[in-house]
Amino acid sequence: MKKNKLNLSTIIILFVCVVVLVSLVITDLLISRTINDSIETNIEEKAKIVSRTVAHSTIVKSGLENKENEDRIQEYAMDIQESAEVLFVVVMDMEGIRKSHPEPERIGRHFVGGDEKDVLKGKESLSISKGTLGKSVRAFSPVYNEENEQIGAVAVGISLNSVEEALKQSHSNILLGSAIGIFVGIIGAVIIARYIKKILFGLEPIAISKILEERNTMLQSVHEGVVAVNKDTTISLVNKSALKIFNKAGLSSDPIGIPIKEYMTHSRLERVMGTGKPELDEEQTINGISILVNRVPLIVNDEVVGAISTFRDKTEVNQLAEQLTGVQTYAEALRAQSHEFMNKLHVIMGLIKMKDYRHLDRYVKELVSLRVDEVSMVTSKVKDPALAGFIMGKLSYAREKNVSLTIECHDFIPEPEDSDVTHELITVIGNLLDNSIEATLDRYEKEVLMELFYEEGQFEMIVTDTGLGIPDDRVADLFTKGFSSKGEGRGYGLFLVKESLGKLNGNLHVESKVGSGTTMIVQAPYKERKKND
Repeated sequence: MKKNKLNLSTIIILFVCVVVLVSLVITDLLISRTINDSIETNIEEKAKIVSRTVAHSTIVKSGLENKENEDRIQEYAMDIQESAEVLFVVVMDMEGIRKSHPEPERIGRHFVGGDEKDVLKGKESLSISKGTLGKSVRAFSPVYNEENEQIGAVAVGISLNSVEEALKQSHSNILLGSAIGIFVGIIGAVIIARYIKKILFGLEPIAISKILEERNTMLQSVHEGVVAVNKDTTISLVNKSALKIFNKAGLSSDPIGIPIKEYMTHSRLERVMGTGKPELDEEQTINGISILVNRVPLIVNDEVVGAISTFRDKTEVNQLAEQLTGVQTYAEALRAQSHEFMNKLHVIMGLIKMKDYRHLDRYVKELVSLRVDEVSMVTSKVKDPALAGFIMGKLSYAREKNVSLTIECHDFIPEPEDSDVTHELITVIGNLLDNSIEATLDRYEKEVLMELFYEEGQFEMIVTDTGLGIPDDRVADLFTKGFSSKGEGRGYGLFLVKESLGKLNGNLHVESKVGSGTTMIVQAPYKERKKND
């Protein structure tokens, strides 16, 4: 993008000056033409009136008919010329011979101009012609006697110099007005430019354009849906991720300009604008699509001018949380097995260095026997490799914590028809065993028992520990997100257990007594994978 060399203030000043100048030039041309036409019309009307007045004068008629009264025509014509302020008043006979003239020596000579022919034929006329007194507007009127016979004519001339003087004066006024207009326009342009720059935080148009492009790119690239409304709660902005979720919910794909209340009945953005307080991490349902929403008011100069909502499909959030929980659980099991294995290697290494082969032999046999028993019991009863490996990992984790974990599989546990069931069960088993193991760490008897049952498509698990137990008034809060008595950043394990059981259509029953431990009973549908699958 090329950088504009002119800043916003200069552009506005130049633009205003050009507009004012062009407007004034056009105005000057139009006014000059109008004034010229108006003055010419007025002069013509004046010349006509004066010529008609003189033509109807008895003095003029008498002078044209009687030579004894001819001298009175000049005197009368001069009086009219002076009082009407015209260039000349000339009375002529039917031969075009002057009977009056501003210059007396020209009396008796033929009228000059050649435009008197029509009036000598009895027709009034107007013309612009140059005579002995210069260029003028001429009005001609015929003179009739009492018998209605034409006996002469009157020519009245008004100099065009008056027209030019009037135009010069109006043009000077227009130029003065134009100069004042341009000066005022420049001052106004500077004020407007500064005001606009202030509104735009001192940014130039090129910078604003760049920021707008970057903003649009960022909005469209984020995975979260974004919806913004203005002060009138009308949707002013929607990004692609939001449209994707709206389309999934069966809403219109063009919400811009639609009131948010009409587009989404329960958006709650109006409430945020009313309270001026943000609402974070809330769950909302749009036509059956569950989303996690953050709503924040837009405040400018201590005034709420709109609101913005960011949200994400809760299914995706749950999948991410489950994946994180599963990976963390697998990693913890592997870490525990690795740690336990290293401890046993250290014991074996010590016995070898001490050359106590008798105890070494017995220790290795015990390890092998224990491992074989555990592996045999778990793998023979639990046919899902992922679930079996996870349970063996938890056995290692319990030994590392010096807790006695006993696994009893009362029935054969087949592989599930849906692999997602294994993942959900790992979340449930992992969190319940972790809670039970942790509950016994401060107890003298550190024992945890997990019993597994399966019968006719129904899975059941019972986890019993010798921990301190749970007070009755706190059992109901166990599965609330973030609830924990062990400090901040805790309280998500049993919440995830509840979520996973919800997906499995399972249920959880808690039996606990303070000082006597806790028993948790899990039941869930469990469809067996067919042999030909």
